[in-house]
Order: sequence, then structure tokens, then C-alpha cells
Amino acid sequence: MLFDSNSVFGIHEQALLLKAQRSQVLANNLANADTPGFQARDMDFQALLADAMGSAAAPALTMTQAAHMPADAGALDAELMYRQPLQGAVDGNTVDAQMEKSEFLQNSLSFQASYVFLNGRIHTLMAAIRGE
Repeated sequence: MLFDSNSVFGIHEQALLLKAQRSQVLANNLANADTPGFQARDMDFQALLADAMGSAAAPALTMTQAAHMPADAGALDAELMYRQPLQGAVDGNTVDAQMEKSEFLQNSLSFQASYVFLNGRIHTLMAAIRGE
């Protein structure tokens, strides 16, 4: 192997995957803001990223039988937690649309920052490969 993606891209590769998953969760919350009884969900991004980085740094495991699952299968499947509402609603819905929009925007900006970093890193590697 020429290079290790963890040493070249750092946490940004796993961060992009987790931020994309979190965007889906937050968008689902916003879509159900008026659904009676809907419980807002979110994920602990920092804990999941630490787990993803820990599993990425683990030594490679070999499968002894074809029926075995690969070691990294589902490594980024986020366990969703219920968000605690700041103010309860009569219909049982725990979505605070303003907070969800704020979290979605913050997540989008963080995604964009990681994407720009990775894109720059890839352009640098391509320039080095071409000898520029």
C-alpha cells in the first residue's frame, strides 16, 4: 500500500460519513416537526467519530469462513438517541424546529469544511503524483 488513508486524510473521511448520516437524522426531525407524538432523534457525533477512528486504527482481521461478516461492517451505523425537549408540546412532539434548523446548519458547515479539506488534500496528492 502506497499510503494509509488515515494518515493522509485524518479524521475527515469518517467525519464526512457521520455528518452525512446526521444530516439525514436532522432532516427527518424537521420533516416530522408537526407529527403528533414524534420523538426528535440525534447522535453523539464526538463519540461516534472517536469509535470510528478507533475501529479504523485497529489491526485488520481476517475472515475464516465466507459466512462471517467483515470486521468493519456497520462501523458507522450510528445509534440514535432521543433529544430532550426544552419545552414540551401538548401533542407529545419533541421537535424544536428552530433548534433543528440551527443544528442542521452547523452540521452542514462542518461537513463543508471537512469536504474542502479533503478536496485540497486530494488535489495536493494528484499534483505530487503528476510531479507538479
